[in-house]
Amino acid sequence: MNRPRALPLRRALRRATCLAAFAGGLAAAPAQADTLREALAAAYNTNPTLAGARANQRATDEEVPIQRGQGLPNLNVTATHIEFIRQSANAFTAPERNLGVNAQLQVPIYQGGRIRNSTRAAEERVEAGQADLRGAESALFSQTVAAYMDVLRTEALAGLAANQVEVLDVTMQATRDRFEIGDTTLTDVAQAESRLALAQGDLRNALANLVSARETYIELVGKAPGNLQAPPPLPNLPDNVGTAVVTALENNPDLIAARQRAEAAGFDTEVAGSGRLPTVALFANGDYSDFYGTLGGPIAANFVQRETTANAGVRVTIPLFQGGVPAARQRQAGARESAALEQVIQTERNVISQTRAAYASWQASLAVIESSKTAVEAAELSLEGVRAENSIGNRTILDVLNAEQELVSARSQLVTARRNAYVAGFTLLATMGKAEARDLNLDTGGPLYDPTLNYERVRGRIWDWDRDPEPEPESTRTVDIPAPEATFGPVLESGER
Repeated sequence: MNRPRALPLRRALRRATCLAAFAGGLAAAPAQADTLREALAAAYNTNPTLAGARANQRATDEEVPIQRGQGLPNLNVTATHIEFIRQSANAFTAPERNLGVNAQLQVPIYQGGRIRNSTRAAEERVEAGQADLRGAESALFSQTVAAYMDVLRTEALAGLAANQVEVLDVTMQATRDRFEIGDTTLTDVAQAESRLALAQGDLRNALANLVSARETYIELVGKAPGNLQAPPPLPNLPDNVGTAVVTALENNPDLIAARQRAEAAGFDTEVAGSGRLPTVALFANGDYSDFYGTLGGPIAANFVQRETTANAGVRVTIPLFQGGVPAARQRQAGARESAALEQVIQTERNVISQTRAAYASWQASLAVIESSKTAVEAAELSLEGVRAENSIGNRTILDVLNAEQELVSARSQLVTARRNAYVAGFTLLATMGKAEARDLNLDTGGPLYDPTLNYERVRGRIWDWDRDPEPEPESTRTVDIPAPEATFGPVLESGER
C-alpha cells in the first residue's frame, strides 16, 4: 500500500503548533496580576462615559440657582451717550449731546408661585440626575465585569483550542504510523487530518475572539488586561426571585429617577398655571443726565446742565386676557406630567422584567455548571475507554475523534457557563441597585465621587462672576496602549462564580 502524499495541512499544523507553543509561553511568563476589583476601580476613575455623566450632572445642578435667581433682586445700570446731529429750526434750547445714566432695581415679591415651583422642579431633577448617575455607575460596572469575564473565558477557550490542536496532531501522527503498518486505512488518516484542520480554524477564531475581548476591556478599563485573576464570589445575592424584585423596586436607580422626574413634572404643571395669577414687585429707578453745557444754545448759562432724579414704587400686574396661552401651557404641562407618570409604570415593569430575567439566567447558568461538570467527567472517561478500545480494534479512529470533540465541547460549555453565571449574578445585583461603587468597596484608593458635594457648592451662589476652572478631560486615553496579543491562559477553575 502506498504512503499518502504529504498535504499542505502538515505545514499549517506545524505553524499552528508553533503559534500555540509561543502563545502558551507568553501566557506562562511572569505578569502583574490584575483583580476584578482593580479593573472596576480603574474604570470608575478613568472611564470617559462615567466622567461625562458626572459632568452632565453638574450641569443639572446649576438649574437650581438659575431658577432661584429669577426670584432675587435684579440691579441694572444703563449708560447712553447721544449726539444730536440735526436740530429742529424751532428748537432754540435743544442740546447738541447728552449723557444719560439709568439705574434700575427690581425686587420680585410675588410671581404667582412660579419661582417656588420651578425651583422645586429643578431640585427634583437634581435628585433624578443623581439616581441616573448611580445607574451609569452600575451600567459601567456591569460592562466591565462582562469584559473581565470575557477575557478569562476567551483565554480559556483559546487554551482548549490549542490543546485540541496538539491532541489531534498526536492522533493524526498515530493514525499515520498505524497506516504505515496497514492497521488503518487512508480514510482514517483523512478523517484525522480533517479534524485537525477544523481544530486549527477553531484556534484561529478563538485567538481572534481573544483579541476582541481584550480590546473591549481596554476600552472600558483604560489599560490592557494583565494576568487576570479569578473573580471573588458575588456578595448579597438574593435567596429567591421575590426578594430580588422587592429590593429592585426599592433601590433601582432608573426607577428612582423616573419617580423624581414625575414629581418634577407635577411642579412644572404648577409653574405653567402661574401665568394667570397677579405678580407683585418693588422697583426703584435713578437717572442722571448731563448735556455737556449744550442745553439752551446761546443762553445755556440759564439752564441746568446736569440733573439727577429718582423714584420708587410698587408694581402690581393683573393678567386679564392672554388669548388662552396660560391655559394651553398648563394643559401641555399636565399632559407631560401624565407621560412622566406612565414612564414610571413602564420603568417599573422593565425593572421587574430585568430582575426576573437576570435571576433566571443566573440560576440556569448555575445548573449548567453542574451538568457541564458531569459532562466533562463523563466525556473524559468515555475518551479514555474509546482510545483503549481503538487500540485493540474495537473502535474506529472516527469514534476517537468524536470522543475528543465531545470532551472539548463539554469543557467549553463549562467555561462559558461559569462566565455566564458570574455576569448574570452581577447583572442581577445591578438591577437591584446593589452594584455601585459604595457596594463594591472601591473607596480604599480614595474618596468616592459624591454628586451632592457639587450641588451644595453651587446651589446658593448668587455672584454673577463666579466661575469654575477651565474644563479639562479627566479620563485617560488608550492611544498609547499596544494592540493586545493573541495569547491565552489556563481554563477557568471552579470557584469563579
